[in-house]
Amino acid sequence: MTGPEARQAWLDWLAHERRASPHTLAAYGADLSDFLGFLTRHLGGEPDLAALGSLRPADLRAFLAERATRDGVGNATRARQLAAVRGFFRFLARHHGLVPLALAGLRGPKVVQPAPRPLTAEQAREVADATGSVENTPLLAARDKALFTLLYGCGLRISEALALDVRNAPRAGTGLRVVGKGSKERVVPVLPAVASAIGTYLALRGHPAPESPLFLGARGERLNPAVAQKALRDYRRLAGLPESATPHALRHSFATHLLGAGGDLRSIQELLGHASLSTTQRYTSVDAVKLLETWQKAHPRAG
Repeated sequence: MTGPEARQAWLDWLAHERRASPHTLAAYGADLSDFLGFLTRHLGGEPDLAALGSLRPADLRAFLAERATRDGVGNATRARQLAAVRGFFRFLARHHGLVPLALAGLRGPKVVQPAPRPLTAEQAREVADATGSVENTPLLAARDKALFTLLYGCGLRISEALALDVRNAPRAGTGLRVVGKGSKERVVPVLPAVASAIGTYLALRGHPAPESPLFLGARGERLNPAVAQKALRDYRRLAGLPESATPHALRHSFATHLLGAGGDLRSIQELLGHASLSTTQRYTSVDAVKLLETWQKAHPRAG
């Protein structure tokens, strides 16, 4: 089996067994292409399973070094590429008997995750209520209000919201079933404000078919994330909101405002669909930063 054949076998396994998203498959496929291209230059020929099995940690370090020095790739990208290579080697070990000697004791680049940048409660409400004002029809304005109210009110990723169909439309008093990363399902409660905004939008659409997309673009197709991002970008510039006012910031705001109001971390993890509690714990740093700012402004000895 050649390296490219092994790469395709791993991607097929990720797609069918792990149900990885198209975005994940594209990213990991590109990462493995970079790695195999490096090995072809590094080894003087296209690698096969035997060549992959004979690699050592020094070979992987050489790959990461080349990505940094020749290609100018940062730590976060190199850490992701190393994660892809690890997954690839573990697949080969499990399904083809390869001993992944190259992974022995190897540590990846250190990546410091930036703290989330949520909006204030007032800014989040303004984004949800008023972003539609940049649209040129009542239907599109109602669509934007419904979408951004949903993102803030339920803490959804924009991809999760745009994947919904009309039959999955949020309704007050019932849980909204969301399919997140890795095809994992979760149920989130629906606020009356969310159900009201969605209901207004659907009424303007004239009671669409249950199987049609919940959020439509101007041409009647499923709404593209880039269109929603542009609408918010246009509005925030008109309204003087910070550049951090993005659709994903509404999800950050959902989590941060819940935590600030006394929500427990484990429940917020479930609502966000995080696989690891450590991911959710990033929001505690935001709360700590705000606490320090309050102390510096209010304490008599802070100056």
